[in-house]
Amino acid sequence: MTGADAEVVRVAAVVLTDAAGRVLTVRKRGTDRFMQPGGKPEPGERGAETALRETFEETGLQLDLGQLEPMGEFSAPAANEPGLTVVCDTFRVKLDDDAEAVLSRIQPAAEIEEVRWVSQDELQGNDDLAPLLTDIIAPALLAEGLDA
Repeated sequence: MTGADAEVVRVAAVVLTDAAGRVLTVRKRGTDRFMQPGGKPEPGERGAETALRETFEETGLQLDLGQLEPMGEFSAPAANEPGLTVVCDTFRVKLDDDAEAVLSRIQPAAEIEEVRWVSQDELQGNDDLAPLLTDIIAPALLAEGLDA
């Protein structure tokens, strides 16, 4: 299957950063790569609504629309499904808390195998992370300065 023939999946996601600029990532059961919380929209749902709902469902973190900073729409090969291209409406939330304080509030869904923070140094060239995060989102975050 060539890039032109790849199936496109639309999703929305939130890039959560802690006070030190680390990025919260999740790994779903049956997958081998970590990614930012997010997923497919429900019928009639807008990107921001999807991002908030998916973040809550995956991590238990309750965010509100006012916290979301639009980053844009990005596309990349799907992390765990060859032949799929993900088009992701991406939002950012800068948390004032440190990583451990945020982790103490996380209640991962049954589908989430593992939650971890990724430092700025680990964002690029990391095979454990989804291509959307390493190849597309990471350069945007690093350009603006994660802890800004």
